[in-house]
Amino acid sequence: MPSKRLLKKDVNYVFGDIIDAAYIHQMANPKEDTAKSEAIVDEAIRDYDELINKINRRDVENKKKHFTEIQKELQDKASELVEKLNAL
Repeated sequence: MPSKRLLKKDVNYVFGDIIDAAYIHQMANPKEDTAKSEAIVDEAIRDYDELINKINRRDVENKKKHFTEIQKELQDKASELVEKLNAL
C-alpha cells in the first residue's frame, strides 16, 4: 500500500516535471503561441489540486484501495498531459 506521504511526493514530482517541460518548451520555442502550453500548465495544476484533495480525504473506509485508485489516476492523467505536451 502506498503511504500518503509518498503518494503526495509522487504527485508533486510528476506534475512538477510536466510543468517544467511546458515552460522549457516555451523558452525553446519563443516564436510559437504560448496558449497551448499554458493550457497544459493550467490543466496540470487543476489535476494536482484534485489529486491532493483526494489523498487528504479522511472519510475513506478502505485506504489501500483508495490510494491504489489515486495512483492509477495519477498515471492516467500524467500520460494524457505528456501526450499533449509531445504534440506541441
